Amino acid sequence: MRNVPPRWILHGVVPFLLLLLAGGAHSADAPALLTRINAVGEGGAGNAEAKTAWKELVQLGTPALLPTLKAFDDSKPRSLNWLYAAVDAITENTLKAGKPLPSAELEAFILDTKQSPRARRLAYEKLTQVDSKTPERLLPGMLQDPSVELRRDAVARVLDQARALLERKKNDEAANLFRKALTGARDPDQVNEIAKAMKMLGTEVDLIQHFGFIPQWYLATPFENHGGVGYKAVYPPEKGVDLKARYKGKGDAEVRWVPHTSKNPLGKIDLNTALGKLKGTVAYAYTVIDSPKEQQVEVRVGSINAVKVFLNGKLILAREEYHHGSAMDQYVGLAILKPGKNEILVKVCQNEQQESWAQDWHFQLRLSDKVGGAIPFTVVSTGTDTGARKEDSK
Repeated sequence: MRNVPPRWILHGVVPFLLLLLAGGAHSADAPALLTRINAVGEGGAGNAEAKTAWKELVQLGTPALLPTLKAFDDSKPRSLNWLYAAVDAITENTLKAGKPLPSAELEAFILDTKQSPRARRLAYEKLTQVDSKTPERLLPGMLQDPSVELRRDAVARVLDQARALLERKKNDEAANLFRKALTGARDPDQVNEIAKAMKMLGTEVDLIQHFGFIPQWYLATPFENHGGVGYKAVYPPEKGVDLKARYKGKGDAEVRWVPHTSKNPLGKIDLNTALGKLKGTVAYAYTVIDSPKEQQVEVRVGSINAVKVFLNGKLILAREEYHHGSAMDQYVGLAILKPGKNEILVKVCQNEQQESWAQDWHFQLRLSDKVGGAIPFTVVSTGTDTGARKEDSK
């Protein structure tokens, strides 16, 4: 899972923090205390004040639980650890005292999709702790939930049901449940399991379409990257793409744009295969997509090489790392697609390392919403395919 901060509160830490608590409830109300906690600044500024406010907040007890959960939405990343700790401590104190958690209020909070996904997930954990039927009651309605974690749990529930039907040889019913699970699945492990099962049952899943990968590009190389100079250099494609242009590249080589369509099921563009095994080189990949409307988008990239991504001439993502591993959705750039045509330019730099593990040169790129679902767009034909692909809105 991504986008979940590390939990500050670990085994052994809550008891230590509880030792700080003494006396009865303070007069300060929860919103005022939460404001003080949210004032934590860089370099630990405000930590002392936050520690005192945290102590007073926990002393307020159960009435402070919902206000603390609601504060997740407005809190800075530096303050979230304090809030996680407060929710854990309030819950632990309440249960140790033999008192009930506010179950109805927690459930209403969980079902309010406008609240912070992190806080909703935390509330779900606390409610499940005291009510084992919570998953059975809530997960069926969460296949399309904006919380990545709650959605994953909802998908997992359907997958359990589908597997059970497969074991009983009820293939048609199992296939229906696998298709249902696919509508909510965003994590690669779950999607891959569904795709494998559906293939066995006679249906191929288009993973490129499901995830929103772009397999069709124009490619141009070689440009100089000796000593890593190419990453910061501004070569002609970054000033504007003309697919008919010829450029003077590395070693005076002529550079021109060539069309390429990946056959990889996850849209991986293997530049060694498409362009040749070059070292100390920069390659560019260019494509045009058509968006049916203005829409926010996450440009998600995986690459084992240094990479930059430009959308409509604007740099939206840049990472200068070589051979530190590659994974789907490794890097994420936030942007807004305009209605109509949008240009995407990817710069992929290969260095000069000679080790066998440093020979890979590739990237994959997809367009998604904030929970990893493909957004609607059309890839403009590169001339190597028979037509544009219409990506389904998830």
